[in-house]
Amino acid sequence: MSIVITGATGHLGRLVVEALLERGAEGIVATGRSVERLADLADRGVRVERLDFDDVPESVDWLGADDVLLLVSGSEVGRRVPQHRAVVDLAVRSGVRRVVYTSAPAADDTTLAVAPEHAATEALIRESGLPFTFLRNGWYTENYLPTFEQARASGVVLGSAGEGRVASAPRSDFAEAAAVVLTTDGHEGAAYELFGDAAWTYGELAATFADVLGREVAYRSLTPEAHRDALLAAGLDEGTAGFVVALDQDIAAGLLGLTTGQLAKLLGRPTVPLRDTVSSWA
Repeated sequence: MSIVITGATGHLGRLVVEALLERGAEGIVATGRSVERLADLADRGVRVERLDFDDVPESVDWLGADDVLLLVSGSEVGRRVPQHRAVVDLAVRSGVRRVVYTSAPAADDTTLAVAPEHAATEALIRESGLPFTFLRNGWYTENYLPTFEQARASGVVLGSAGEGRVASAPRSDFAEAAAVVLTTDGHEGAAYELFGDAAWTYGELAATFADVLGREVAYRSLTPEAHRDALLAAGLDEGTAGFVVALDQDIAAGLLGLTTGQLAKLLGRPTVPLRDTVSSWA
């Protein structure tokens, strides 16, 4: 049996491979668009193969009936559904034992801005007839690294989430959970809602930044319109600015502040606190 990881050149996929190696997993196949970026994994006994979501072959010799496939969602918003469909079709032709997909919170029943492509992918996986597990990952703490650097420079955190909360965890926690699901039984048909143990507001985020940086950091709560204008003034394009504001409105609506405990249960330990991750950036 092999454990095949897509997107192993990306942040999450790479961490999943590392987590599998730490667990002593065998038969790991790391795939990505650029195998050159996976060369160090090959030196550690991992099989590396090219898989371009835009050029998926009819068949490959590294994916078969006894294998488990982790489909790490693509990063190209607007193109993910056809890309994911091509990989799922390959999995069907290969007869894999199970597909694990990194999705979004409550993907099939939410107004979350990032959810539609994930919901569509979940649907096509269900329709494929393949056994599956959905990892509905919440927010990565690392999403706020640019915000941290802005706070370091300006002493301000800008946002329009109001008092909405974010139950984040570092990517490494989500990667470790994926490794658990890939290497243990009992996960078929599950859709795990994965969040950090503690939900924080932007005001608390600013206070954490201040504590770590040793300087004053204030949260400036804006209206969505003022937030959009500030992002445009900072150089973001219309689409990106609108997307960032939409995500803050999702936070304000409580869509990313759930504390389900399912991530910690898979890990067998508490999730890494916000401050611990932020401290690593200082």
